[in-house]
Amino acid sequence: MYDHTRQYRCTIIRGKSQKEMDDLLPAYALVIDEICPCPTDKFDLLFNEAFKRFLPESERIKKTLDNHRTEISGKLFGMYYRADDGNVYKSQRTSKYLEDSDQPAFFKDICYKMQFPNGMDSSNTVKKRLEAGIKIRPNSFVLKVLQLAADAKQQITINDIGYYILNSLDVLQGKATPIEVLDTIIDDHKRGMQRKIEAYDEEGKPKAPSYTMQHIREQLNYLELANLIRITANKCVILNPNELKTINLFTSVVNQEPEFNLYSYNLDNVDSRKKFQQEWDFYFAKLSEVANKFITTSESLNYDPEKQKDKEITEKKANNLTEFGDEGEALVFEYEKERVSAFNKRLAQKVLSLGKTKGIGYDIQSVIAKPGDEAEFVKYIEVKSTKRFTCPDLDDSLWMDTLNVTRNEYVAAQQHGEYYSIYRVFFTRNGVSVFVIENVADKIKSGKIQATPVTYRIDYSSEAVNSMITLKREQ
Repeated sequence: MYDHTRQYRCTIIRGKSQKEMDDLLPAYALVIDEICPCPTDKFDLLFNEAFKRFLPESERIKKTLDNHRTEISGKLFGMYYRADDGNVYKSQRTSKYLEDSDQPAFFKDICYKMQFPNGMDSSNTVKKRLEAGIKIRPNSFVLKVLQLAADAKQQITINDIGYYILNSLDVLQGKATPIEVLDTIIDDHKRGMQRKIEAYDEEGKPKAPSYTMQHIREQLNYLELANLIRITANKCVILNPNELKTINLFTSVVNQEPEFNLYSYNLDNVDSRKKFQQEWDFYFAKLSEVANKFITTSESLNYDPEKQKDKEITEKKANNLTEFGDEGEALVFEYEKERVSAFNKRLAQKVLSLGKTKGIGYDIQSVIAKPGDEAEFVKYIEVKSTKRFTCPDLDDSLWMDTLNVTRNEYVAAQQHGEYYSIYRVFFTRNGVSVFVIENVADKIKSGKIQATPVTYRIDYSSEAVNSMITLKREQ
């Protein structure tokens, strides 16, 4: 029978604030993509040196840089791994993020693979978790309780999740069921009981919330960054109904033990500890088997529990976007038509969506539509979209973003000069923000934009060939 009084503090690695996590993810990915693969003995130095530019002067110290490299981007996010061949490689998770720019999907995969116990902690801490019989997929359990609570029309608070779930030994040992936990919460609420995690120092004084609740809030932070939950003004935790498919993937494995079995290792043995750490790092750096289903839509990001939108309208809008192939492109196209039409309705017909036209190096052909001799000059727009929970702060001098452009897009930027712009579209929980980067070629020339070639095309003639070898194929 579920006994909520059996409390156990099961922490995770300390990260940063929600906003910082959203901002730092592109920075981690950029640095790791720049330097990997690289020899293990050079990785630490190369990472620290490259990551300095994303931190204020006061934080460019080895201890802070090491924390970003090992604790957050390494252990917590699984963005790289060390292989047997002596090199460090970027992880599958990092590669996927660099391809799709879907930050919530990145955090969904982390939340899905999160388990207790795990290899993020030191060997001594892992041993304590094993001795305590810990074995759970915490996020699946939390989401299942929230699902049941939604069906029962019950409110669940941050303190409830902390006390009854993430700090409950029965839950962490896999001995309690979600329905047992919810029934207990409901019963306590009916009796006016508001239970909280309590911890005391050696003198018997209560410990601060930074000790009792910080790790709970951070775990919920990641579920929110994954776009699966919302935390309301009165500290209640609710599901994002527009992410129901992903939530169901999580809750479908709530009764399954963690995928990575730490109980199979003897952590008293040095060689076994080394093997465990290496195998965990490689496991956690891989994408989960359902990662390709963790797609985030702009509509799901924009969910506001206080202002629920009509589902039919949302679904119709989503379907209309498919003809453009990209949500950001569709929004920019509509914006440009309205902007140009407001200037001169006759010119609006010159705004063209060309995203499906290969090889031209831009998605939208518009017109300048401003007073002056260049009003009808052509304007070329390349749209680059990304999804994240929060919007970047342009007042943050250290914020940096990265995006990939094709050779055709790069050539078009050089060719069209001041008439070529990149519209960087950010889909966030607060709506859509577009950062306009005009005259890309000039900004590259002046150093405001750093363009790094990541592939090379080699063209050669017979003069470059030293010899030809003819091999016999087996019949």
